[in-house]
Amino acid sequence: MKISNLMKKILLLAGILVSLTAVSIVFAQSPATGVIEYEVKINLHRTLPPGREEMKAVLPEFRTSKQQLFFNESESLYKPIIEDEDEEQEGGGVRIMVRQPNNEVYFNQTSGKNIAKEEFFGKTYLIEDSAKIVAWKFGSEIKTIQGYECQQAYYTDESIPNRKQEVTAWYTAKLRPSLGPERFFTLPGAVLAVDINNGERVTVAKKIQLRELKKNELKVPTSGEKISRAEFIKVRDEQLKKMNASGGMIIRN
Repeated sequence: MKISNLMKKILLLAGILVSLTAVSIVFAQSPATGVIEYEVKINLHRTLPPGREEMKAVLPEFRTSKQQLFFNESESLYKPIIEDEDEEQEGGGVRIMVRQPNNEVYFNQTSGKNIAKEEFFGKTYLIEDSAKIVAWKFGSEIKTIQGYECQQAYYTDESIPNRKQEVTAWYTAKLRPSLGPERFFTLPGAVLAVDINNGERVTVAKKIQLRELKKNELKVPTSGEKISRAEFIKVRDEQLKKMNASGGMIIRN
């Protein structure tokens, strides 16, 4: 039985429509939105100020916390998972109450706007800045994190005086670019792990959910005193000097 040219065109058009529908279904089932949960592990002994080594006897060596990164096609919000308002850390037979700061980092990939909400000494600051492009170098090592193949990138952070940091990150191109915890969102993929100073502070993704976001899960931070990054650093450094002069101590998170 011969098929007319008109019928061939109809069948071809129908095939194209079916293919497009199938592609749409696939993308609908894999939204470019979701949430990544991270575990942050800090070596408290290595963050002690010079001359305060005796505190190792009363401080636990490590402190862990949980963070989450909500994201859509162009925005992301990194914030803590507050399980207990005050967390007990035990070391050397002494219990120390450690409060998890409710800091948040919002980033808009389209505009390059970066807004950080930071708590410091009982005050909340709102710091608006533009994304800083980091001079990343790319390694050849590959690591699998939560089923995603990740590539290595690293750089030396000298932005804080007397606190040089060696940063190694692992990112995957299987999730959207310019996505990551804290300030690490300038790589061509999603950052799933960050190691600062070879184990001093390690952030690793523990759970990845690709799903539609619920209402208010991703909100731009608005509460706090608006201040520039330079002004915040000045306020922070002045307070740290006062604490050191009075014999107090602050452990940076």
